[in-house]
Amino acid sequence: MISVLLVDDQQLLRMGFRMILDAEDDMTVVGEAGDGRSGVGMASALKPDIVLMDVRMPGMDGISATEAILKADPSARVLILTTFDVDEYVYAGLRAGASGFLLKDAPTDELIGAIRTVAGGESVLAPTTTTRLISRLVTLLPPDRHDAGEGRPSRDAVAGLTDREREVFLLVAAARSNREIAQELHLSEGTVKIHVGRILSKLDLRDRVQAVVLAYESGLVVPGRT
Repeated sequence: MISVLLVDDQQLLRMGFRMILDAEDDMTVVGEAGDGRSGVGMASALKPDIVLMDVRMPGMDGISATEAILKADPSARVLILTTFDVDEYVYAGLRAGASGFLLKDAPTDELIGAIRTVAGGESVLAPTTTTRLISRLVTLLPPDRHDAGEGRPSRDAVAGLTDREREVFLLVAAARSNREIAQELHLSEGTVKIHVGRILSKLDLRDRVQAVVLAYESGLVVPGRT
């Protein structure tokens, strides 16, 4: 059973999400919070498998709440909910360690699938949304941020990857799934999974979302050319 904490200041939205999730045989909503600060406290107390996090909320917003939750428990999984109009918040959420994001008007089956994916230890990276969004947002970064920054791996660290790992890394940055990478490189999905695991370990990255962010910040992927 996947336990979910809902953090959103709109009660009607929380009610809608609860109805959708509780209708699934493998999901249950264990709590609701109307602002980020309450969400942080409930995440600490309830230890949900997934935190479904809104961005704009009174008091502590979703980005700050995501940072606080992951600082207290690095294994926590946060799925950001947003609208396309607040791109910069999504980028900040990914940098904060969120496992991905969904648009608030995403179809029900996409929401359910995303929660299952994140609960399984993967990240939600849809090529038509996430990569396009990060491509736009990375242009907001000043030139001197295209490096290791605050403890992040630099382009030099990526240079330590093998040729094959670099190929896989760039495809991960393009938001390709393991299956798509396997087909493109003529490898088995199992082999791709091993490569991805080694890449994340070598670069000290938490998940595929951070790999995408690193690829853009380091300049290895140029916005608009993915």
